[in-house]
Amino acid sequence: MLFSVAVSARPCRPTCAKTQWMKGVADFHRFLANEKQATTLGREPPDEPVLKEEGDPMKAQLTALILGAAVCAMVMGAPSLARAGDESETAELLIALLKSGRAVVSEHQALINDASKGNKGFTDEFMAHQVIDKFKAKTRVDLSRPNGFPQAAVLLALLEAEREVVLEGQPVINKQGVAFKGFIPAVFARKAGEKFYKKTGIRLKLTGTDYRYPGNKPDDFEAEVLRMFGDSRHPKGQQYAKATMLGGKPVMRVMDPEYAGPTCLTCHGGPKGERDITGTRKEGWKEGDLAGAISVVVPMR
Repeated sequence: MLFSVAVSARPCRPTCAKTQWMKGVADFHRFLANEKQATTLGREPPDEPVLKEEGDPMKAQLTALILGAAVCAMVMGAPSLARAGDESETAELLIALLKSGRAVVSEHQALINDASKGNKGFTDEFMAHQVIDKFKAKTRVDLSRPNGFPQAAVLLALLEAEREVVLEGQPVINKQGVAFKGFIPAVFARKAGEKFYKKTGIRLKLTGTDYRYPGNKPDDFEAEVLRMFGDSRHPKGQQYAKATMLGGKPVMRVMDPEYAGPTCLTCHGGPKGERDITGTRKEGWKEGDLAGAISVVVPMR
């Protein structure tokens, strides 16, 4: 599924694209800054950020603004973005944004798994604030002020996908009396990638030789690159990018190696074969071992 196919399911009048995009970007920025939104949202924001409850009309309207603006921008600008921009750079930014979201979940894992608390305040808006800050620190790209940035449409689409995962996970996250809930960084990243693909046609997934989820199984290209990443002669941490064909169409494929950190070893460390908290057998990784990669497939024009 190519970018244009993905957005065609939500038609937008081309004449509205630029205006709607700029309006959505401005509204999104005002929301994040907790400024007045009298004309768009019809209410005065509080002095301090408030984490809205699921079903709040402000939340729904904001989501529609971001997604609607992104779709309109895609209809008018996505093909030109793909031609004029560097697809490998786009992939690198998407990887950084996915990692930012995953890091936010990881940093709040203890809160998510706190069985003593009900409403934990870990909402999609709270997560979006955190992700935007982390992403800006990594890339110097400020998604609260994306005007004129060539990859803004696809980046906001991924941010929206990440927000949707957290929003849909609220009943699980806020379930009192249950500690481990299965809402972990890897699951968050997988679901965000799946939603993002449906929105844009850009594939973004976690993969590895020790995959657990069937959808993370490496294809032939990914398996070959994973073998290269596992070779001691390959510079540790170096990404791999290649323009190639997939399904008879030109794509840019980028893979970013990932290595086992201390938090990974809780489920994937030793002793090998022992059951982890999910009931799955541990792989026996050691800190620094190749854990897999983030794989991105960007259609080329």
